[in-house]
Amino acid sequence: MRIESPPDCGIPGIGLRQIERSDRQAWFDYLRLPEVYERTSWNVQLSGDLDSLFDGFESIAPTSPRRLAVVDLASGRLAGTIGFHTVSDINRTAEIAYDLAPSHWGRGVASRLCDLVTRWSFDTYGFVRVQGTVLIGNDRSDRVLLRSGYQHEGLLRSFRMVRGRPGDFNMYSRLSTTSEV
Repeated sequence: MRIESPPDCGIPGIGLRQIERSDRQAWFDYLRLPEVYERTSWNVQLSGDLDSLFDGFESIAPTSPRRLAVVDLASGRLAGTIGFHTVSDINRTAEIAYDLAPSHWGRGVASRLCDLVTRWSFDTYGFVRVQGTVLIGNDRSDRVLLRSGYQHEGLLRSFRMVRGRPGDFNMYSRLSTTSEV
């Protein structure tokens, strides 16, 4: 779903805009880095493997995924993405998803964006619950969600396939009624 008015992130040197197909190669370039790949459930072998995601981002269906590009304003390059998938307009819920290039790790960018985009989604889309799942072993992402006001709900055993094998994930959620961190 096209995001016409992304929030102003308020992070010096970082901007948000709708992700575009022209971001595909830059996105793929950091997703395939071993330090990113091994901590996620991504299974991209070629940049073209991302094309079906862009089809979803361009859909106008109310349950289509939404994704923003996180842009390094100095270089104009894609530094990450953040958005929602598994959107339910009936239940007013979605799952947050985010990734950052390692060049932007350790600066609090992901935590600030998760908090901002989650609060924005409550106002913009009327979500009452946003959840996040983190592959066991991705301690950085666990900390991102906790710092963003998400509550740990438990372990989801064999929740998603991770490159052909069942993966265990931690489940987190944040409710609109407790949206202030």
